[in-house]
Amino acid sequence: MESENKGSNIMGGNGMDGVENRGGKVGKQQGRGRSGSCALLVVRVLGLVFTLVAAILLGVDKQTKVVPIQLLSTLPPLDVPVTARWHYLSAFVYFVVANIMACSYAALSLVLIVTSGGASHILKSMIIILDAVMAALLFSGIGATVSVGLIGYQGNSHLQWGKVCNVFGKFCHQVVAAAVFSLLGSLAFLLIVVFSALRGQGKS
Repeated sequence: MESENKGSNIMGGNGMDGVENRGGKVGKQQGRGRSGSCALLVVRVLGLVFTLVAAILLGVDKQTKVVPIQLLSTLPPLDVPVTARWHYLSAFVYFVVANIMACSYAALSLVLIVTSGGASHILKSMIIILDAVMAALLFSGIGATVSVGLIGYQGNSHLQWGKVCNVFGKFCHQVVAAAVFSLLGSLAFLLIVVFSALRGQGKS
């Protein structure tokens, strides 16, 4: 009888240890999952802020300069006020629209994630796909803006396009700042996609 009791006690102790160990592992995994979700929310908020700042920087970008224009070689140059605005170039318009779309999507996705509690797998999959789409959209807008900006800085001798950033320096500097913030926003969305994919592989 004593040996049976000892054996049952040993088995019972091992069983309880196993349950406690499994419970500890589950608790650690849940803690890591919550911390990872909070980190992703913070990165999503940063993506919202960066794209909002980028859209505002270029959306309010404007500079007026007095430029001397030579009409005839026999006449003195005529001083004409010229204004540079973001909506004069389609690449800049595309950039602003892309950042507004990404910012609006980031705000909407934050609301959906917080209200749903992250319980819907379909919603998670849709958000990851849209995150990738927003990252691609922002990268394309940055590429279009940078290509036009390089022409503004360097000109194009083959097409006889002169550089304009030597005249509209403030305007060009603000374009660069907007492109940098948009790049940070696109990297934020890209990080969310990568982290979400890694978490999905870890769970599987």
